[in-house]
Amino acid sequence: MTAPHTDDAVLRAEGITKVFSGTVALQEVDFIVHRGRVNVLIGENGAGKSTLMKILAGVETATSGRLLLEGREIRINGPRDAARHGIGIIYQELNLFPNLSVAENIFMAREVTRRGVVIDEKEQEQRARAILARFNQPIDPRSLVGDLRVGQQQIVEIARALSQNVRILIMDEPTSALSTAEVESLFRVIGELKAQGVSIIYISHKLDELLRIGDYVTVLRDGQLIAEAPAADIDVNWIVEKMVGRDTESFFHHEEHERGASLLEVTNLTLPKTLGPEDLLRDVSFTLRAGEILGIYGLMGAGRTELFECLMGMRSGYAGELRLNGKPVIGQTVADRIAQGMMLVPEDRQRQGLVRTLSVAGNISLANLSKFTKGFFLSQPDEAREVARLIGELGIKTSNAQQLIGSLSGGNQQKVVVAKALLTAPTVLLLDEPTRGIDVGAKAEMFEIMRRLAKAGLGVIFSSSELMEALALADRILVMSKGRITGEFDRAQATEAALVAASGVGHRTRHKEQANARS
Repeated sequence: MTAPHTDDAVLRAEGITKVFSGTVALQEVDFIVHRGRVNVLIGENGAGKSTLMKILAGVETATSGRLLLEGREIRINGPRDAARHGIGIIYQELNLFPNLSVAENIFMAREVTRRGVVIDEKEQEQRARAILARFNQPIDPRSLVGDLRVGQQQIVEIARALSQNVRILIMDEPTSALSTAEVESLFRVIGELKAQGVSIIYISHKLDELLRIGDYVTVLRDGQLIAEAPAADIDVNWIVEKMVGRDTESFFHHEEHERGASLLEVTNLTLPKTLGPEDLLRDVSFTLRAGEILGIYGLMGAGRTELFECLMGMRSGYAGELRLNGKPVIGQTVADRIAQGMMLVPEDRQRQGLVRTLSVAGNISLANLSKFTKGFFLSQPDEAREVARLIGELGIKTSNAQQLIGSLSGGNQQKVVVAKALLTAPTVLLLDEPTRGIDVGAKAEMFEIMRRLAKAGLGVIFSSSELMEALALADRILVMSKGRITGEFDRAQATEAALVAASGVGHRTRHKEQANARS
């Protein structure tokens, strides 16, 4: 399919083909970047989005095809060359130096100097502070990036791109770790950039977000251009159908299943404050039944992650009582909690869930090597058998178990983290934002895995900031806000309005949001 000609194209990719060792990643793809607009690029993992963006950013070179900037053919020979043409990129996976300050990260390789010799740290900090102020974030430019939470690190990544004089800015999953307030700030900044004539290429798996922020939507599937349309003319069903050939009904639906006796009881769990004015958790109490999927809905900072960390023994100093299978939960370490039947799939799979230098098999077996140990030796046949079983049961798409984890798609990496958790034979599985950064097809597969585990009798608790996910998947939903449970809903009672109201956030109509975003 060929993208139509348009006079407002600042950048055109024509007939782009990219072949890796015989594998065709892109095939004759045409892509238009409309001037001063948000150009949404969407597709399942493996559709070719990242490859196309890497070509535009100079990280990869196309096998064939050409790029036209302002109607003139150009060749981009590396990221610095792309920057000279005014093309910047924000990658999905953070590319920061945790041991350096915020300002040093923002101006890395472009340091502000006096007389071209000495780095002017004061000037860098002042410029960094001005950029960060656009996001209404209290981030000190002198803070170490490693001390910031993931959402703040994402803002630093965005600020680094904004510090450059870009006319085309590629954003790959920029909101995957941001709170609602931070997303609103980002959207406001995007509006300012559009007004200045900057063109945005926007990649995200949050479908409602795409329609709110986007002006044009382009869909890739299996390395080919499938469709392009103005965002005002389409809806979520159109996007899903073009991406995977099915509508949203096959993804966001609820399946009834039996629930057993009480499995986990949490009573008056309180985690004292560290620096803020309020406790991180305050009198959190709930129960989880065997075979139940319990959803925890809340915005970033509501206390969901802190709750999971307390349950897993990753936080000390909390008060309250935990009982599993009627017995008090004892011990204060992660190993103690795993031994008693709890396991966590963390929100940040790259930093907390995976070891990128290991293979698929190495990552899966890492949490329970004792299972395969005989004396002082590791039984490789036993390990290979268990790894193969989990790869098959979870549908992990990999050429073989020894393939490096970094070469898998985001959805398949997440399945590997789940496989690692299941190898510990948990009775309670905690999943913190399990669909973060994965496409709609991979989300459907993750939903099915969670339903299957619940039917097998596991107690499943998952957190989500996505209303549709919570409503589609959970048998019961707890709403958290500022460290407290502010609402509890059985499936029959749960509605979008009820969850939003309990989370303490006002909301506008979708039409008003879209109008404001495009104005």
